[in-house]
Amino acid sequence: MIALAGSSAPASAAVPQGFVGVNPGGPVWPNPSPGVDLANQLDTMVWAGVENLRVVFDWGYAQPYRSFSDVPPDQASQFVNVGGIPTRFSQSDQIVALAAQRGIRILPTVLYTPYWAAAPHPSTTLAIPARDSYYANFLTALVRRYGPNGSFWSSHAPRAPIRSWQIWNEPSFLFYWPERPFTKGYVALVHASHDAIKRVDRHAKVVLAGLPNFSWVQLNTLYRVHGFSKWFDVVALHPFTKYPRGVITIIGKVRAVMNRHGDRRKAIIASELSWPSSLGKTSHNTGFDFATTETGQASDIAKLLPLLAKNRRRLNLAGFDYYSWAGFDDPGGDPFDFSGLEHYDAGSSTLVAKPALGAYRHGALSIEGCRSKGSRATVCHH
Repeated sequence: MIALAGSSAPASAAVPQGFVGVNPGGPVWPNPSPGVDLANQLDTMVWAGVENLRVVFDWGYAQPYRSFSDVPPDQASQFVNVGGIPTRFSQSDQIVALAAQRGIRILPTVLYTPYWAAAPHPSTTLAIPARDSYYANFLTALVRRYGPNGSFWSSHAPRAPIRSWQIWNEPSFLFYWPERPFTKGYVALVHASHDAIKRVDRHAKVVLAGLPNFSWVQLNTLYRVHGFSKWFDVVALHPFTKYPRGVITIIGKVRAVMNRHGDRRKAIIASELSWPSSLGKTSHNTGFDFATTETGQASDIAKLLPLLAKNRRRLNLAGFDYYSWAGFDDPGGDPFDFSGLEHYDAGSSTLVAKPALGAYRHGALSIEGCRSKGSRATVCHH
């Protein structure tokens, strides 16, 4: 996602390599639905102009047990020893390898606390770490595996080290951060994460959790915590709003807050944005005034991508990840189930393209300066 040394794009491109991204969505990752092939979907992403994939690295899956004495014997072969903690990398290894083969960058969002590391919390929320060091230690293991000197690359080619790490998700929501106010505790986690990441890869980018809703207000509150600005490199937003122009307005408000606090040079990413095609298909639209039809979804995407490219320099916008590549479109379900560029048809066990996919591809290739893409996201045909 974040442009680093060595990044390149066609001279005709309006955006740098890695600017255009997606979140995969439930039918595709981490447990693909029946009939869905992850490798094939990544190939389709390349065809559509995707250059960055924002995925969750599930801490709870990777380190479900505190010690090897807790690991059931029939699972023991899945784990390796990382500082005394049984750790399995199978899930993250798969997506990292497949993405690297296709020239797609990975932005990991490190999330989901295992039970043994969890602070007390209501059953209706996710757990935050009881100690920031637990989370920081896991980050250290990830950077040592997938960073520029990562052990993963000794046996996998091509090399595509991960250089950006996103710390948690939407902490302003009670669901993701049950401690109120969230600011002091979240900043402490960012501080511990920053130190852990930079010790292994000093040039890596520490990306804040995506801030939704009134993100500029939340960010201003975070800046009030002493030392906050020293511990991150990139601000992430989730600018969900009714009109494409509103996305630019929200990013602009956040940019103003950052500039006021002396962070003019730090970049912004929109790590989630979308328009669910859920209008008339679910009764759960309360609070979401941006639900639309499949035609409206495609229209909004077609308008947004050139706006992002046009305003990226002024806003120091490093990229975006559309939410999401694929959804379930379950009648009566959550509005965001309808946000995909494709929808999963359970009857035929296939992913079916929505008009939004064509709009995304046209917009992505246009701002990337490409007529089409080759077998890798970095190969542009004119």
